[in-house]
Amino acid sequence: MTEQKQTVVVTCLIRNAAAEILLIRHFRRGWELPQGRVEAGEALTAAVHREVLEETGTLIELGPLAAVWTKICAPPATIFGFTGIYRSGELVPSEETPEVRWFSPNDALGLVTHQVNHDRLQTLLYHSGGVIQRAYQARPFTILGVCRTSGSKRENGADSF
Repeated sequence: MTEQKQTVVVTCLIRNAAAEILLIRHFRRGWELPQGRVEAGEALTAAVHREVLEETGTLIELGPLAAVWTKICAPPATIFGFTGIYRSGELVPSEETPEVRWFSPNDALGLVTHQVNHDRLQTLLYHSGGVIQRAYQARPFTILGVCRTSGSKRENGADSF
């Protein structure tokens, strides 16, 4: 039996001074938060800064880790979600992301229709501290477990893992 490698991904909810959310339009998945794979030997925070710059043309002030998603179906992945604040740079589309724009939180929630990415946006948008851990399968999209840690305290729900 061949073990599948775990893909490591970072994503970031970025707000500007007007409290708008920065979204990219991916050529296949539609509107979503900036995100991408962590390269071998790369720190998570460095990967966030690199992906945000590559996909949006902006520099951010990175906040703490806010959420971790574990995709348990093939191909397995762990996604680390951060929040950040826009600091500088012009919005620049790329081949992968033909459109980059600021949206109100409500508009952003309505535009992100891919279920997995909508869950990431919603989780980070309403983040209120600590780290939220969510396990899911992709098809059909189902949350299999949730655990919230806040400082040294760990709160498990009935559906925790």
